[in-house]
Amino acid sequence: MRFSSRTVGLASAVITVLIWTGFIVIARASASRGLLPLDIALARILGASAVLLPWAWWLMRPARQRGEKTGSLLGLSPLPWGQTVRAGFFGGLLYAVLAYSGFFFAPAAHASVLLPGSLPLWTTLLAWLVLREKVSSGRALGLGFIVLGDLLVGGLSLLKAFEGGDVWKGDLLFMCAACSWAAYSVTVRRFGLDAVRATMAITAFAFVFFVPAYALLTITGVLPTHLPQAPWSEILFQTAFQGVGSVVISGITFTQMVRHFGPVRSTMITALVPGLSALGAVWFLGEPMHWNLLAGLALVTGGILFGVRQAKPAAESKA
Repeated sequence: MRFSSRTVGLASAVITVLIWTGFIVIARASASRGLLPLDIALARILGASAVLLPWAWWLMRPARQRGEKTGSLLGLSPLPWGQTVRAGFFGGLLYAVLAYSGFFFAPAAHASVLLPGSLPLWTTLLAWLVLREKVSSGRALGLGFIVLGDLLVGGLSLLKAFEGGDVWKGDLLFMCAACSWAAYSVTVRRFGLDAVRATMAITAFAFVFFVPAYALLTITGVLPTHLPQAPWSEILFQTAFQGVGSVVISGITFTQMVRHFGPVRSTMITALVPGLSALGAVWFLGEPMHWNLLAGLALVTGGILFGVRQAKPAAESKA
């Protein structure tokens, strides 16, 4: 059975929203359970690698048997070296390190606004710079709402930094993580990358460059780790959810969504993520919902929804 492009795009959007919502709540909850940010990043990379690297090897096997040169990174990535490095650095390595580190300083409600909420802003700027996409006045207005919402959350935490506290560090890390993921989404669009191959490539890059460095630094005592003290149930859960769920499943669905709708509108479709994850943080984690968070959430969500109404899907613009 073959599904239409629209059906695949919409299904990919729904799956992505659900997993991204769970990612924010679970990552914040994990920050209080013992594992350090890079420990969780390692679990994410190993979980994804266990599925994607054998899959990539099998996918490239026919080409190898024909004697063709395919992929890069010793055959682990199905994409050429240049594309693997660009996509892998932003989407596979940098995003994970920045995002998980942010959850150790700032609450999930802040991440709800600043992670998915900042994506349309960064993606629009990068798409304008790299892809030369035009920004309509309506979309610019929606982005203005997003900026105001981000300032209400991140700006106030920066002001409170003078009074002490580390929340502003998490907010800054969240903003940088959103920018990193936007760079990945624009890279996918620029090269027209296949959803599965792109996800394999970013995982291969992270596996080759992060895992050996992490092992060396932890063994020599340069980098602290809580993996030896953590229960196996926690490690296995993080490996399954952060690796298989957040990388393999949502990585493929997000990339497929980008290919169908385009990078800007794809990130705007995730308008439900800030609200759902903020409610999840209040319900499951007991986080307070202050006035600036509510106002920032309303502005960001409204800006994203306004942008969705102003932007046409890439598929429609090509019709």
